[in-house]
Formats: sequence, C-alpha cells, structure tokens
Amino acid sequence: MSFQAYLDAVETKTGLTPRQLLDLATERGFGPGTKATPIVEWLKEDYDLGRGHAMAMVHVITKGPQISDKHVNSGGTHSDPKDHLWLDGKDSKPEGY
Repeated sequence: MSFQAYLDAVETKTGLTPRQLLDLATERGFGPGTKATPIVEWLKEDYDLGRGHAMAMVHVITKGPQISDKHVNSGGTHSDPKDHLWLDGKDSKPEGY
C-alpha cells in the first residue's frame, strides 16, 4: 500500500481529509517535535484508527506532506508516484497521485 493510499484509507475511515485531521491535530498542540504515541492514542480513541494508518498521519502532522524519494516510482509495494502527499481529499485528488 502506498503512503497516499494510507491517507486515502484514513479519509474513508474517519470521514475527514488528511488536511482536516492535520488542522485538528494542530488545534490540540501536535506538530513538529511531537512524539508519535500521543498522536496515535488520539487517533485511536477519537477515530478508531489502527497503528499503521495513524503512523501515516503522524508523519504528516510532524513532518508535513513531503516524503522521501526512496519509494517514489520504485515499483515496490509502497511505491508512490510523487514525493509529496495530497492532503485535500481523495475526491479532489489530481490525476497522478
């Protein structure tokens, strides 16, 4: 599953876009420097997200939408076509994500 696919699944499960969850996380004081555990616990408690999907959001909350180019067009299981993630909803996602 690609990184972007994780975020799309988070949206399906929560009904919120990754950007909306990012905004809620910021309101709670989560951001760069926040450890993963409190974010994962919040996402589990409020949205019943499992660890893998929560960790995708941890990355976005703590590091932003830029991802390592390690898996960009790698052809592997976790391959993504771009080095940045679309946060504004799977229904508005441009072609190529």
